[in-house]
Amino acid sequence: MKLTSIKALAAAAVVSALAMTTASADALDTIKERGTLIVGVKADYKPYGFLDSSGAIIGIEPELAKDVADKLGVEIEYVPVVSSNRMQFLEQGKIDLMIATMTDNEERRKVVNIVDPNYYSSGTNVLALKSLGLKEWEDLRGKPVCGIQGAFYNKATSQNYGAEIVAFKGTAEAYAALKAGNCAAFVYDDSAIVAKTNDPEWADYEMPLATIDDAPWGLAVGLGEDNFATLMSEMIVGWHKSGRILELETKWGVTNTPFATAMHDKYK
Repeated sequence: MKLTSIKALAAAAVVSALAMTTASADALDTIKERGTLIVGVKADYKPYGFLDSSGAIIGIEPELAKDVADKLGVEIEYVPVVSSNRMQFLEQGKIDLMIATMTDNEERRKVVNIVDPNYYSSGTNVLALKSLGLKEWEDLRGKPVCGIQGAFYNKATSQNYGAEIVAFKGTAEAYAALKAGNCAAFVYDDSAIVAKTNDPEWADYEMPLATIDDAPWGLAVGLGEDNFATLMSEMIVGWHKSGRILELETKWGVTNTPFATAMHDKYK
């Protein structure tokens, strides 16, 4: 073999090795080198993630995200996401981690790496005027019902109960439409609705139906980020074991949920 050929092969091997090293660099390396953990959270879902009077994002999930940044010894940056873009932001590398009230299901696990065990859970219900007198889910048939773009329960509420879903990008628009009388009800997570009914501004509204489709929430990292997923799994177990999530529920005015209580009992 000619010397030039040997040199060419050696150079190609070096390039290949560098490429493999770059490819194998995982999210944790990137986060530590950057010095900042970028987390996608809700900014319109009180008390799980919302804006305070100064415009800062606060709530249960931002505090959990801060725990992760503290564990890694880095700063934290919150990126507001909504149901229709949260997975895309993770896929596109705009965020490192997503903790954004996302229901865990198999289809979503094909797109992002949802970490086990689940960290939270909620069911589906509606917020409606007390004067409307809703009693059963069938009472929604033929009525316009506000929903959030990308929420899994829109389809079920429409197909199973005949509601006419009017989908909005965020909760602020949906709540405004409900207040304006453009929708008979707003279909959403029961945990958020309970918090809303405790607000004096919503004293004329209620959560009148039986909660359905209780489903766990999954936080997620990018597909292939196995080291990060392992770290997050350990953190979730730690949150449940220590009662951290129960503590945050109490801090933010949420009655301790059966899921959080059961997971604490399981791991303590």
